[in-house]
Formats: sequence, C-alpha cells, structure tokens
Amino acid sequence: MGRFLIIIILFIATLFGCQPSDDNLQNTGQSSIRAEDFEKHIQTLASDEFEGRKPFTPGEEKTINYLKDEFSRMGLAPGNGDSYFQEVPLVDIHAVPEEKMQIEGKGKSLEFSFREDFVALTLRVTDQVVLKNSELVFCGYGIVAPEYGWNDYEGLDMQGKTAVVLINDPGFGTDDSTFFKGNAMTYYGRWTYKYEEAARQGAEGILIIHDTAPAGYPWGVVQSSWTGHKLYLQTEDNNMSRCAMEGWLTMEAAGQMLSAAGLESNVLESARKPGFKAIPLGLALSLQMHVSHEFSTSQNVIARVSGATRPDESIIYTAHWDHIGIGPSVEGDSIYNGALDNATGIAALLEIADAFAQLEEKPARSAVFLAVTAEEQGLLGSAYYAEHPIYPLEKTVANLNMDGLGFWGKMKDLTIVGYGQSELDDYAKEAAERQGRYILPDQQAEKGHFFRSDHFSFAKVGVPALYASGEHEQAEKGIDWITEQRDRWLQQHYHQPSDEFEADTWDFSGMVQDAQLLFDIGYRLSQEQTYPHWKEGSEFKPIREAYMPGQ
Repeated sequence: MGRFLIIIILFIATLFGCQPSDDNLQNTGQSSIRAEDFEKHIQTLASDEFEGRKPFTPGEEKTINYLKDEFSRMGLAPGNGDSYFQEVPLVDIHAVPEEKMQIEGKGKSLEFSFREDFVALTLRVTDQVVLKNSELVFCGYGIVAPEYGWNDYEGLDMQGKTAVVLINDPGFGTDDSTFFKGNAMTYYGRWTYKYEEAARQGAEGILIIHDTAPAGYPWGVVQSSWTGHKLYLQTEDNNMSRCAMEGWLTMEAAGQMLSAAGLESNVLESARKPGFKAIPLGLALSLQMHVSHEFSTSQNVIARVSGATRPDESIIYTAHWDHIGIGPSVEGDSIYNGALDNATGIAALLEIADAFAQLEEKPARSAVFLAVTAEEQGLLGSAYYAEHPIYPLEKTVANLNMDGLGFWGKMKDLTIVGYGQSELDDYAKEAAERQGRYILPDQQAEKGHFFRSDHFSFAKVGVPALYASGEHEQAEKGIDWITEQRDRWLQQHYHQPSDEFEADTWDFSGMVQDAQLLFDIGYRLSQEQTYPHWKEGSEFKPIREAYMPGQ
C-alpha cells in the first residue's frame, strides 16, 4: 500500500509539473509577436491599394475584410454574436463655405479667406447654413467648469450669436497644478468640448482661435482635418441642436478681429484670469455654407478569445483602422496612407490577438479585439461602441488602446498618456520593469493626447483605459535623437500623404516591445478576479461608481 501511495504521489507531482505556468503561457504568447508579422500587416494596410482606409470607400471594404479574414485565420471567434462586424450608422456631411467670411462693425469691414484664415463646417443635416450679422462675443476659453469655479458664459444670452474662444484651457503655460491641471490639458481644453458647450449655451456659431503650441498641431492639420467630407454619428434630431457653424480662426485673423473691435491683443491673456467676463466685440459675422449629406453605415470589426472560467468579463483592446483616404494632392500624391497613423496600431492589435489565440490554456476572462472606424472623424466608432456596448460596461475590466506606435526602434521608456488616472498605471509599471524600461508621464500633456484617441470613449463611460507606448528615450540613440525624429514626423508627415511605409528605414523592434508589454498587461488582467480602479481625483471615477459602487 505504501509503495502504491508513493506511485500515486509521484504521478500527481509529474502531472502538475507538466502543466504550463502562467509565466510560461505568458512568455509563449509574447514570443509569438514578431517584427515580420508587423511588417506584413502594415505594408498591406498602408498600401495605395487600400486608398487611405477612409470609411464609405472601397478602402473600407478592403480593410474590414482583411481584418475579418485575419481574425478568422487566427481562430478567433466573431465578437458580435456570429458576426465580426458592428454596424456604425454615420452621416457624411460636405459643407462648402463661401470663399470669404465677412466681418463688419464699428465702421470696419474685414474679409477672411477660407482655408487661409478660417475653416468652417456644420454637423447639421440640412441643405444650407446661413449666418447673417451674427454678433461676435469673445468668450475666453468657452468653459463652464463648476468644480473650478469657472464660467466663461456667465450672464450671457448666446442666442443668434457666435462665440470666439481660445484653444486649450487657462492652466496651459502655467506650473500651477492646482489651476485646472496646470500645463496638462483637461477635457475643457479640447475642441470637442468647446463645440458641445457652445451648443448648450444656444450659440449660433463658434470659432476657436488656433495657436500651434496649445493646440498641439499646426494650422495645416486644421486645413486637412476640418475641410471636405466629414463623418458624424447619426442622431435623432439630425444634429440640429448643434451650432449652425463650427470652425477655426488663425491667430493672425483673430488679431485683426480684435484690433477692429478696438481691443489690445493682451485681452487674450486676460481670459486666463479668474473672474474673466466675456466681451461683446461690436462686430458681426456673415457666412453661407452649401451642405450636402449622405447616410450610410460603416463597420467596427470585433473578435474574441473567450475566457475559460469567466467569459462574461472582458478586457478590450482597441485600435482604429481608418485614416483620411484620398484628399488634396501634396507633391503629386493624394493618397493619405496612414502607415504610422494607424496601420501600426492595427498591426499590434492583430499580433496581440494572435498571441491570445495561440495560448494552450485560455485565460480566465475574455480578451476582445475591437478595430474601430472613424477615429479620424472624431472617435466615432469607439464612441458608438461605448454608447452601444456589445459587452456590458460593468463587466468590462479595462480598455488597452494602440494608436501610432513608433518605427524608431526599441525604447527605454513607456510613456503613459493620462498618467495618474487609474490603477492601470501600476500594471504598466510592472510590465515595463520586466522589460527593463521605466514609465514616464506624457511629456506633452498640454496637447491633450488623452482626449485624442479611442481609449477616451471608454473613459467617458467609466471604463479604466490605458494609452501607452515608448516615445521619449530611444534605447541606443537617446532622448534628443528620438525627439528630433518625432518632431520632424509630426511637422512633415502627420495627416499627410507622406505618412507611408518605408521598408528600408522602419525598425519594428519598438512596436514588438510595446505589443508584448500590452499583451503582458492584458494577460495579467485576464487571470485576476479584481477590477482596476480609477484613482482619487479622476473625473471618470464617479462615472464608474454610478453603475459599479466601490469602483
């Protein structure tokens, strides 16, 4: 009997010794993420054949079918019932302003040129927009923030008027982290908020004064991103509750406008002082826009690796598949290929999905892979998913987002956009340390990157979200070199046809590094029973707590 018990014990020990540990499974998944696969995906998605991957074009059909086929080949299940697609109802609006915007009053008459001095559009589903002598009011930063004791619209009746506001928020350019969030942009500084708030105030129009430093991008990005055909989510009121005109004005044009109103340029600086009161300019704006529109449906692409024991709890990875499509020709090239932005993120999404699919033992929780549409048009695909979630928000553990992974090689840092918001920072720190890297808060938080990619759609509905990649210190060439490379890319290639894949110059090792790290984080979350929390002071914590008390 004793010999028999020894044999049984040895058998059990051998059996359990053969079972792969979590670390072994994790390492197996990470090792399947390879540079050659990144290259294949990016070369395909950023090719001229895919026509810049704009929704409602042949480029969309090629892109979403490529993603579906890849998910299927990997063995991932459809993520929306028996479908790999989630329909996203959109409306394509083409607003064409008159070439000249008229500004008159105080005995002065100004003309501003479309594209050179201003851009204007409308979200309203209509045939024509007419602003006739709409009174201009300088409304500071266009912010109503009770928690900061701030109201730029206090005492104003904005009906029939056009608000002129500054980009970013009053904290920009300060070192006082108690004044808004100091140099880090809050959501109040984002252009989307300013348009929404002006509509809530009943304004007929709104013009945001562009300035490269606080905006985070040059005027050329405004010209390419806010002109031509634009996509929006369909709404029951056809967006008639939005301002009739939403637009941008160059700083030079704004200076001319203020001068015509008899104001000094330092009035802009006064807008950051507590107690600032809006200033009617004594000028009126006139502009017409001819508008055409078309209703259609784009697609999010979604796949799933079902959890072994808690399949109803999900970690959702996201990346946007779309780019700008075919647009104005620049040096003879009109296809905006979007290689870095965001074929790189989609390639990472596919690689991480494949890593989960190849695990011998499936994780306890489900891993969901969501390639969203129309990010370039205002985070529309992710916003639609957040408003119409396939997986319940209270069972969504976290969102891990990938957008614009660098092609400059391995990095020493992991820069976290929105650092300090949630406990996902702690997961990222542990994963980075296992790679011999350090974590770093976004060094350009004033540019509002936290509000500029699809993780923000999840944050807005309370789901903890992480957006992180290496971007500050190249492993061999250091900080100054990578800063120069990234700045040059931003100035010359961001949202331009020249954002193209170049096999001879791209180094995929940093992308592999980031994808392995994000797989690491997602895998560890998938094995746990707890949920990461928002940290104290996060504006998203109360949203989560409303449907998940204690979170």
